[in-house]
Amino acid sequence: MNKNYFIVCMKWGNKFSAEYVNRLYKMVMRNTILPVRFICFTDDTGGINKNIETRNLPEMDLDESLPERGWRKLSILKNEFSDLDGSALFLDLDIVIRSNIDDLLTNENEFVIIKDWDFPDDIIGNSSVFKFDFNKHNDVYEYFINNIDDIRKEYRNEQAYLSYKMKEKNILSYWDKKWCVSFKRTCLYPFPLNLFLTAKEPEDAKIIVFHGRPTPEQALKGYCGKLGFRYVKPVKWLEKYR
Repeated sequence: MNKNYFIVCMKWGNKFSAEYVNRLYKMVMRNTILPVRFICFTDDTGGINKNIETRNLPEMDLDESLPERGWRKLSILKNEFSDLDGSALFLDLDIVIRSNIDDLLTNENEFVIIKDWDFPDDIIGNSSVFKFDFNKHNDVYEYFINNIDDIRKEYRNEQAYLSYKMKEKNILSYWDKKWCVSFKRTCLYPFPLNLFLTAKEPEDAKIIVFHGRPTPEQALKGYCGKLGFRYVKPVKWLEKYR
């Protein structure tokens, strides 16, 4: 029997529209030759491509008034996916896939994450792209649920907590740094060059991560942040990957 390769994403609230899910699905299918099972966990299936498998968001006892720090992602670690056996690649909705991702799907390490670009801390990863095993990390989820207040004081967001817990389990590993790059850190020229030069395309990258501003749509159209320090000329080369 051929192996299924799982790719999962999450959509909740109003931050992202269904078009983000549909676009991610199309990018995935263009960039793998493996038998992929694409699953979106969501609280609203409206507008999502019918070819995409959708499931309800895993229940999570989380105070919805808390600042958004990605904590809901941890619910994918619960022991409630008995029909999903094996490893999965989690993808954020606001990434851009520019080349084949089969090496990410077939990676044999138990847990793999991006090494974050913004923290001097040598542990913290960026969870825009991470590989995990279904039904093997309920302990990480339960510890968070049982210690929410203390964890929120110690860790700024879910990806910091997740990285440290997987380090404790001795399974933390990172993607090749060329594979998953930050648009802001890798593509965008530093100020003031960004005022005159279009962001460069990362030729070795498989995935471009848009963390914070600009979003892919903002970069495509052009963007100006506070005081012009994150000014982005329209990045037309993004269009061919969407």
